[in-house]
Amino acid sequence: MADAKPSHAPQPDGATGVLVLASGDVLWGHGFGAEGQAVGEVCFHTAMTGYQEIMTDPSFAGQIITFTFPHIGNVGANPDDVEADEPHALGMIVREDPTAPSNFRAAENLVGWMKRHARIGLAGIDTRALTRRIRGGGAPNGVIAHSADGTFDLDLLLNMAREWPGLEGMDLAKAVTRETHGTWGDDRASGIWRLGFGYETRPSTSSGQTEEDGSAPSPVRTEPVEARAPSDRPHVVAIDYGSKHNIFRNLVQAGAKVSVVPAETDFATIMALNPDGIFLSNGPGDPAATGEYAVPVIRQLLETDKPLFGICLGHQLLGLAVGARTTKMFQGHRGANHPVKRLSDGAVEITSMNHGFAVERDSLPANARETHVSLFDGSNAGLELTDKPAFSVQYHPEASPGPQDSFYLFERFVGSLR
Repeated sequence: MADAKPSHAPQPDGATGVLVLASGDVLWGHGFGAEGQAVGEVCFHTAMTGYQEIMTDPSFAGQIITFTFPHIGNVGANPDDVEADEPHALGMIVREDPTAPSNFRAAENLVGWMKRHARIGLAGIDTRALTRRIRGGGAPNGVIAHSADGTFDLDLLLNMAREWPGLEGMDLAKAVTRETHGTWGDDRASGIWRLGFGYETRPSTSSGQTEEDGSAPSPVRTEPVEARAPSDRPHVVAIDYGSKHNIFRNLVQAGAKVSVVPAETDFATIMALNPDGIFLSNGPGDPAATGEYAVPVIRQLLETDKPLFGICLGHQLLGLAVGARTTKMFQGHRGANHPVKRLSDGAVEITSMNHGFAVERDSLPANARETHVSLFDGSNAGLELTDKPAFSVQYHPEASPGPQDSFYLFERFVGSLR
C-alpha cells in the first residue's frame, strides 16, 4: 500500500524555503541562493569555520549539509577558500539568515556565491533539533527547495525524497573526478596558503601577519619560494576520486611534484607516468561501488611495491583492495574537531573528518595493521600494510584543524619516495 500522505505544519507567512524529509516531515524556512529543488542525504557538520571549503569538497556530492554553527556566511566568500572549482554539496541548511560579510578577504556575500553556483540555501531552521534527529535516526533522504514566491508542490517533493535511492551502492567518484590527467602546480596551488603570501612551498622569513606599518597584509601577494625545482622532486601520481585542492598543496609542501589522473585510469596509464609513489584521494559515495573499477587497479599498484598513501575514500579503497569490508555508518563523521588516537604512541590528533562509510576493523586481513581509531565511537581511522609500503587514514590531514597535527603523514609519504 502506498505511503499515506503525511500531516505537517501549515506553511508560515513569508516562508520561501522548505526541507521535506522522506519520513514526511516538513521544515519551513527562508530560501536563499538559487531557486529550485535538490534531493540527497541530509547530514550535519560541526565546524565553526570553513563553509566554503565544506561546500566545495567533492566528498559532499549527493548531500545537503546542516551547519550546526549558527552564523554561517558572516565572512562572505572569496576565490581562494575553495577545495574544487565549484560546489559539490547540493545545498546548505543554517539557523540564521546570512548577513552582509565582515571580512577584508570577502569578494562577495554568501547568498550571491550560492546563487552564482546554482546551490540552494535554507535559513531559519532549528538546526539543533535537526541535528538531534540525525543523531538519533540516522542521516535521512530529503529535498531542499527554494521558491521566491513561496509556491511548493509538497507531494512532488515528498515523492522525490522517498524515491531517491540513497548513497549506499552509489558510485559518485565518476561524477566528480577530472576528465583528463595533468600536472598539479598552477599559480594558485604551488604549496600551502599563508595569509599575505598566497601559496608557497616553504615558510617565508616573514610572519605574514602585518606589514611594516602595522596594517593587514594583502591576501593576494605571492612570494617566489620554490625550495626545489620540479625535476628534483619525487613524482606522485594522484588518482582523483573527488580530490580536494589542499591535499595536493600539502603534497607539494612536503616536497613532491604531483600528477593527477581520473578515477577510472588504468594501471598501464598510471605506470607510464613513471611515478615514485601513488596517492589515493578522498571522494564521495559508496566505496564498494567505486571499488568495482578502482580495487583491481590498486591491487596491481600494490604489486609494484611503490609507496602508496590514501585519504578518506582512498583509505576505504585500500582496505577493500586487501580484502577488508566497508559499511555505511549510522550518521557518519563530519566536523573539524574529531579526536583520533594514534596507536603507535597513544598521541591524540585533532582531525577534520567527512565520511559516511567506514572500514570494518574485524575484516582487516593479517597483513593490515590498524594505526588510528576514532575517539568518538572507536571506529577505524587508519591502517598500514605490514608487507607493502602502503598506509592510509580515514580523516583529512590536509585540513589542519589541530592546526597541523597530521602534516607528518605527508612528510612520511613523500620522504619514503626514491
